[in-house]
Amino acid sequence: MEILLAKSGPEFTPLKDHLLHVSYAAKSFANYLQMDKSVAGGGAILHDIGKVHPEFQKRVRANGRNSKVFRHEISSLLFLSAFSEHDYPALLDMVIAHHKSAKNDAGDKGLLDLENGYEYIDYHVGKWEQWSPSAFNLLNDLGVQCTPFGEETARRNLSFAVSYCEKQTKTRGFAEWRGLLMGADHFASALIYSTEKNLERAFRIPNLTFYNRTHPLYPLSTRENSSTRKHTLVVASTGAGKTDYLFKRTKGRVFYTLPFQASINAMFKRVSKDLKPCNPDLDIRVLHSASVVVRQNGKEEESVLQPLFGSAIKILTPHQLAAIAFGMKGYEAMLLDLKGCDIILDEIHTYTGVSQAIVLKLVQILKRLDCAIHIGTATMPTKLYQKIVEELEGDILEEKLTPEELDDFDRHTLHKINSFEESLPFVNQAIEGDKKVLVVYNRVVRAQEAYLNLKQLYPDTPILLLHSRFKRGDRNFKEKLLLGLDEDGNPNGEFNTSAKACIVVSTQIVEVSLDISFDLMVTETAPIDALIQRFGRVNRKRTEDTIGKTKPIYVIAPPENKNDALPYDVEVLQRSYDVLEDDKVLKERDLQGKIDHVFPVIDFMNIEEHAVFKSDGRISLTKLTHSRDPILMRLLDIDSVSCICEGDLEEYENADFERRLELEIPVRYFAVRGMTQAHKGNKPFIVPNKAYDLETGLDVKKIKENNFDVTNQIL
Repeated sequence: MEILLAKSGPEFTPLKDHLLHVSYAAKSFANYLQMDKSVAGGGAILHDIGKVHPEFQKRVRANGRNSKVFRHEISSLLFLSAFSEHDYPALLDMVIAHHKSAKNDAGDKGLLDLENGYEYIDYHVGKWEQWSPSAFNLLNDLGVQCTPFGEETARRNLSFAVSYCEKQTKTRGFAEWRGLLMGADHFASALIYSTEKNLERAFRIPNLTFYNRTHPLYPLSTRENSSTRKHTLVVASTGAGKTDYLFKRTKGRVFYTLPFQASINAMFKRVSKDLKPCNPDLDIRVLHSASVVVRQNGKEEESVLQPLFGSAIKILTPHQLAAIAFGMKGYEAMLLDLKGCDIILDEIHTYTGVSQAIVLKLVQILKRLDCAIHIGTATMPTKLYQKIVEELEGDILEEKLTPEELDDFDRHTLHKINSFEESLPFVNQAIEGDKKVLVVYNRVVRAQEAYLNLKQLYPDTPILLLHSRFKRGDRNFKEKLLLGLDEDGNPNGEFNTSAKACIVVSTQIVEVSLDISFDLMVTETAPIDALIQRFGRVNRKRTEDTIGKTKPIYVIAPPENKNDALPYDVEVLQRSYDVLEDDKVLKERDLQGKIDHVFPVIDFMNIEEHAVFKSDGRISLTKLTHSRDPILMRLLDIDSVSCICEGDLEEYENADFERRLELEIPVRYFAVRGMTQAHKGNKPFIVPNKAYDLETGLDVKKIKENNFDVTNQIL
């Protein structure tokens, strides 16, 4: 007899094993959330029992296809009465919509969508007397003691489920049991036979005593932080010890959030290294800023489901958290995972426009989830600061550096220039003096062009290009090269720790989280708050000898054309450039005035109409549904999806989830929307090998059908 399968290749996970893995996770999550463990275990077993159906088994083995829609969760509902009637509401919340929105699904495959279509009931019941005995045997093997029943009872079970679903989808709110099952299912599907081992590490509170370190050069390290106030807002210069201070303010599991363009990998490695001695088995995770996009029937559905519920520390971007604001697929699981945790929103000043509005909406929601919110910034517009304080209703510890402390962070002399060419004499001088040069552009394509030009100008000087559109594995390698540290964290003489001349060309990703220090910078104009953060990569190493000494930064005048200014607003760029003083030391104590000059008012974009959690506490979505609107891709001008090279497809489809992440390349959705998608993992879009180069990364102009390798297409 063939083994019943739950998953197709490469895992080919047996159904019994999968149900056990999900039940382990569901019971562990329920225990943490103070929900009923036995109900959680029952729902985990019921959710996929319909996969016993011969039609599913045929499809999972790829032995045949049928034009008819088959949803295994519908066949699972036929077995409802094998469980206690008292548990029906929770069980149905877990099973009905654990893959699809119960109605208005993007592919019209939700339970209530099918109600309006063909006669799906007969199809999902099938030859009941032939296949149901295997399901009943499996239920009993898994500890669900039940007596087999006939087809009539099975049909009544489904009818009851449909009626229940109709009521739930008219009730506004969210279903916690759905969130629990989705979290458990994704956890077990990602980890498979490592599920139990990883659950042993789940929900631990990290030991953060490492961050109690003090140093006279880091003023925040000596500040008292034991206030009973729940939330935190810290304003301090780059390099003043904000990260340590924010971590010291936490008491539970931590979600550490950096801006969209940040190098979250670098922060992940940094925190992992810092905490390992006191946390030898710490479950710390990095969640990449990418949506999974599924296109069906000409419609698009976006989800940001993350597989590792319960980690002690997660390093992520707001892209992941934004799922809860907009009710995207999987938002209930994220809500449960966040509940009561400490949330660090670091470097919040680099958010502009819609991003600020989303973060403010997240603050509202996180506060309702009983989260402690800790915000760090080098500086932010006064209007934004006031809005955050207002949202947190005074239960907030506010910390700032004094003007005298700020003076110790004056590190840069600014020079305004009209073009990159004007900086070349100073770059030449720096190279001859064995200095480290950082060149920053606002867009990937301009950084790529500059890199190729500089390689020709300085063929004997080590030069590195870094931006967001590399395979994540390649970007990890390049960041490691940039940091100049070996596996043990010791200097290896590359780039950042080099004693010789070198050049790094980058985009905004160097602004935050990369602990690098250069001698000279040439940069395009960015919004003043982002520029200040960018400047922090020059003359960053502080010693008693370096205080009071400055290093040069050359700022290129902004373009006049609106399109050339993208991804930024051309007027904001011009105001930011105008507020900088030419050939003068940038005074830290003057930054707040400059920020408020550039951002005298903030247009808090009306996120209310898009958000499912309203300011007055209402939820606009109904239970067992989620938003199918790919809203993050429309609202945020970020690399919001992933792609892979055609040559990596076979490895990707057969790899574990961590290796899959290494092969993915972040990219804007509209650059790849016409491409085919892989069927596994995050369903990345497939791009030609010709569009990617290890040295320069992804070239979106080469993402064309005629660039695909004919051999790969035949294969």
